[in-house]
Amino acid sequence: MKNGVLAVQTIRNNIMASTLLATTAITLSSLISVFVSSTSNSAKTSSEIVYGNKTPLVYSIKYLSLLVCFLVAFLCNVQSIRYYAHVSFLSTLPTFKGNKESIEYVARNLRRGSYFWSLGLRALYLSFPLFLWIFGPIPMFVCCCVMCFLLFFLDTTTSFTRHLHSFTLSDETKTEDVESAGHTL
Repeated sequence: MKNGVLAVQTIRNNIMASTLLATTAITLSSLISVFVSSTSNSAKTSSEIVYGNKTPLVYSIKYLSLLVCFLVAFLCNVQSIRYYAHVSFLSTLPTFKGNKESIEYVARNLRRGSYFWSLGLRALYLSFPLFLWIFGPIPMFVCCCVMCFLLFFLDTTTSFTRHLHSFTLSDETKTEDVESAGHTL
């Protein structure tokens, strides 16, 4: 019973995180839309901090790309919420001991939810360089270099962490198999 409660709480936390990211993305999309509509009718005055091309067409492309990025992040996070909610319902259903299809179905939906969450988060990561592109190509380039460096360390693992992760998984599996076998039908 402890594993079921822990699974539902973990999925609930993932739903809350996806909801926060989706809300942030749609709020920023709305702010960009309001800003573009309010500045399109007024005369553009070039700022001194903006370097590069300052034509209205380039500004429109910059704001449109940022808006599309936020909308993609919103849609991916909504799909993530959808899959996580489905998994939270399915994870509480009782399963038979030999029924692997239902467990694989739940695992597949959990992976899909995680995949959409990752895509939504990547879309928000992409919005940082696009936002700095408004101020010129140099801040965008610097941000791209910093993001590549940071994402490299977020996406890769060292042999120490791989060993630590495989060690903890193998120890937990041996002790939990006895408990989980008693709870399944």
